[in-house]
Amino acid sequence: MDGEAGTTVAERSTAAVDVADNSDETSLTAQADQSTADGVAKNRERDTDSDEVQESTRTDGPGKTSPPELHSGHKLARRYRLEECVTRLDGFSSWRAVDEKLRRAVGVHILPADHSRARSVLAAARSSALLGDPRFVQVLDAVEENDLVYVVHEWLPDATELTTLLAAGPLEPYDAYQMVSQVSSAMAAAHREGLAHLRLNPNAVLRASTGQWRIRGLAVNAALRGVASDTPQRTDTEAIGALLYAALTQRWPYESDAYGLSGLPKDIGLIAPDQVRAGVHRGLSELSMRALANDGATASRHESPCTTPEELVKAIGEMPRIRPPEPAFTAPPEYQRTAYQQGAYGRQAQRPGAAQPVPTPPPPLQSRTGKALKWAVSALLIAALGLGSWQLADALMDQGGKSEDPGQTQNNDDGDKNKNRPAPKPIAIKGAEEYVAEGDAQHPADVTKTYDGNPSTAWRTSSYLDGPQMVIKPGVGIVYDLGSDKEVSAATLSLRYGSDHTTVELYATDTLGSSTPLSAMKKLGTATTSSTSAKVTVNKPVKSRYLLVWLTALPYSGDDPANFSNPGYKQAITEVKFTG
Repeated sequence: MDGEAGTTVAERSTAAVDVADNSDETSLTAQADQSTADGVAKNRERDTDSDEVQESTRTDGPGKTSPPELHSGHKLARRYRLEECVTRLDGFSSWRAVDEKLRRAVGVHILPADHSRARSVLAAARSSALLGDPRFVQVLDAVEENDLVYVVHEWLPDATELTTLLAAGPLEPYDAYQMVSQVSSAMAAAHREGLAHLRLNPNAVLRASTGQWRIRGLAVNAALRGVASDTPQRTDTEAIGALLYAALTQRWPYESDAYGLSGLPKDIGLIAPDQVRAGVHRGLSELSMRALANDGATASRHESPCTTPEELVKAIGEMPRIRPPEPAFTAPPEYQRTAYQQGAYGRQAQRPGAAQPVPTPPPPLQSRTGKALKWAVSALLIAALGLGSWQLADALMDQGGKSEDPGQTQNNDDGDKNKNRPAPKPIAIKGAEEYVAEGDAQHPADVTKTYDGNPSTAWRTSSYLDGPQMVIKPGVGIVYDLGSDKEVSAATLSLRYGSDHTTVELYATDTLGSSTPLSAMKKLGTATTSSTSAKVTVNKPVKSRYLLVWLTALPYSGDDPANFSNPGYKQAITEVKFTG
């Protein structure tokens, strides 16, 4: 069997589909507990379904047809070779497979074509594939063929489920903040396109090796289990609140145990995370309660509940930003001399206290060739000394003859000017707004990230098909407010993508925003770079309150999931600094 056939326990759990907790039949639930790690059969956990949703949510019975007889090595569409079955339940199965055409691992869900849920699974998979958001595990193919319906999706062997992360303990506040922020933003984008998850639990949320959080099973997991909801946004919002609660406390916010987590003590109701565990971040604790308020909980500190992912995103944006922890300094190991240093390789180590032998110098040249060479070198040295003495004497005579020339003066004005010139001083930025010359804005909510002092955050452009010179727009950029008229001598930009090439122009304008046309502004300078930094120098410092940083050429860069950016001609500004 190929090397691709092997799999680790982490990979198997990453690809497994959470299928256990929505079957109406006891036997199926018991079978699910044996084949997956999605919950505990004794107590049906409440994960994404509130009481109201439980009443309105029905799970269709399994189809009358038996699942197809599939085995390792079976090929679908002469392309997808099945390797290992990770789930077999309720008439469908899920596999780790290999795409032999692109030589990569994939995951595959397989149902009989006449299964009662086959049509809804196919429709959900195709709708999810059209979203194309890198924050979700992508659906790669959805096909009906040879009495089978199968859905092919990404396989992420380097990603870790939230379930696995929480087994080691609660997340750090910064990690929990990143998780809830990224998951909420992704689900808000999905709901804007009419897509819901309805099965959002710790098994469906993964952290990639890059630190990005990704969601798997959008729409598809619910369709596989016949789950529906009359209030999908409310269902997903409560699920996000439960994820954050679990991340902060390592407890499931209901009485039943689920996903390897202990539930809350019975008969005490839903209490805030900072009452469950000491040291929980107070703002995140409140946020989880505002999301879980959908289930009848009381939001702490009288804040209004969040009933949609969009409201949750807004609430996160109003929170003070949580900084990443400072890296711990580790002292370098003590220096140790080895026998490989100073040309000692291959020699025997000397015993302690033994006298070191003095190397014998090579014998002098004694042959005729050696004697001739010594005489030649001596002659050249004598000739060089004589020539140098003659030139020195000639120069001294010339200087003596011209010493009385009244026109010979020494000018140190330039040096004095450089000494008196003041050192550049940084200018504080008081505000900023995206400048839109034509078409749509880029990411106006992120402009403050270009002067927040955090190089890991950025304002980014869209990804364009043409470049490096921008074609569809004259340019993109940001207008900065310095608070009052300041003399500006330079602008320094830190960029995320370094390639051929980025062009930056600097303008002085009279307003904050896009009301002043580019033609009415004063151009101060321009710079082109292929690295991740650019400095625009103003030849003659000018005074202005508002400055436009304008990008007219963008480098090409590939897919950047960590920043939700597709391949194309694009750029991101992490920091902008002005000096005067």
